[in-house]
Amino acid sequence: MRTVLETRQKTAAAQVKQLEAELERVRAALADAEEVHRRRVIGLEQYLEALAEENAPADVAGEVSRKKPVGPRRAVPHRRHATEVKELSPDYQALMTAVVDAGGDGLGARRAAVVLGWDSASASRVEGARARLKRLVERGWLVEQKPGRFTLPPQMSEHDAAGGGRPGGGS
Repeated sequence: MRTVLETRQKTAAAQVKQLEAELERVRAALADAEEVHRRRVIGLEQYLEALAEENAPADVAGEVSRKKPVGPRRAVPHRRHATEVKELSPDYQALMTAVVDAGGDGLGARRAAVVLGWDSASASRVEGARARLKRLVERGWLVEQKPGRFTLPPQMSEHDAAGGGRPGGGS
């Protein structure tokens, strides 16, 4: 009887070890797939934005544009090459202001989509907002200490970041 129980225990231990190895492989594959997905979402958004700009009709005199006014498209400068938030485009200035308003909790992608005037129920818009926040992280303007929560880096004061905001005072 003892031999049977020891055999079962060894078999169970071997199965646990095998499943743990499989779990690690699946986790690594999931991380890779998530990164590919994130890049594809960003690429699709950039393509659609460029396509929309290319196909946008010129404003006819007297006709009110339905799209919110946006400043000129500029690349996001790296923090060490920029002196203040005002050098960012209006959308990025608004995101920086929203991060300051969010305080220590940080700004999430869904709230960022609202700040940008986008539909926060649209997954593609939320991912687009997340991509912009990640771009600010890559350039040193923000940090992502907790997954999905974007805050100011420790060396940047709220006063420095609050210098931005949307022209005209709106957020």
